[in-house]
Amino acid sequence: MSYQPIVAGAGLVGWRFLQATYDNQFKAFTESASLQRDVDYFRENLAKIETAEQLVADRRLLTVALGAFGLQDDINNKYFIQKILEDGTSADDALANRLTDDRYKDLSEAFGFGPLQLQRTGLNYFAEEVIAKYEAQSFEIAVGNQDDAMRIALYGERTLQEMATEEKGETALWYNILGEPPLRELFETGLGLPSGIGSVDLDRQLTYFKEKALRMFGDDSVTQFADPEKREKLMTAYMARVQVEQYSAGFSSASAALQLLQASAR
Repeated sequence: MSYQPIVAGAGLVGWRFLQATYDNQFKAFTESASLQRDVDYFRENLAKIETAEQLVADRRLLTVALGAFGLQDDINNKYFIQKILEDGTSADDALANRLTDDRYKDLSEAFGFGPLQLQRTGLNYFAEEVIAKYEAQSFEIAVGNQDDAMRIALYGERTLQEMATEEKGETALWYNILGEPPLRELFETGLGLPSGIGSVDLDRQLTYFKEKALRMFGDDSVTQFADPEKREKLMTAYMARVQVEQYSAGFSSASAALQLLQASAR
């Protein structure tokens, strides 16, 4: 039986509890039999893979590969994923480079099946790199099955640390955030931006996000989130606003129910 993460409450209270118990819960989760079967199979068989076609043909391997990059919903899009992998990322017109979600680019770069890239499936350490990402993503998904805001916060906490060390310009990093749904949700809500902002021109969106970040943190860079205190401030703002939204929705529902009861009593 798989370990189910414990989420003790919503909003900031639940987030604080999850932070305090993360290490123990994550350890219990990754030791569950079902996850270990997936991980062991990946570890034992990845080195046999020499082409993108072989990878997508093995559903068990592909499950871990996609799950590691948060792309598990593409498990049935075999030809699309094969194209992503075979195109690589060295050419400007490669499919992964034409998508707004950089997770596809990260996947393609990691496996190295494309032109002018180093294929990494046979490297001793590569399987462990992917497994570590897969375990983290799987835990976040399990948490999200109980509270999606917690999943987004966990994902943001982990991913922002990685992004802060990437050799990319600030504009490119911000566009990564705008194009990656979980990160976009984290920042859009955490910075207090309206949900309709996605309908305006992308360059204007970038301006709004950076302006809000500057007001909240005194800095409009993405690399500032290498600082744990900055990440915690963002997560706290996000969870607080989510809690307010949940309370408001619940209050509205309760008000509607009360009105119906009052009407039926007349």
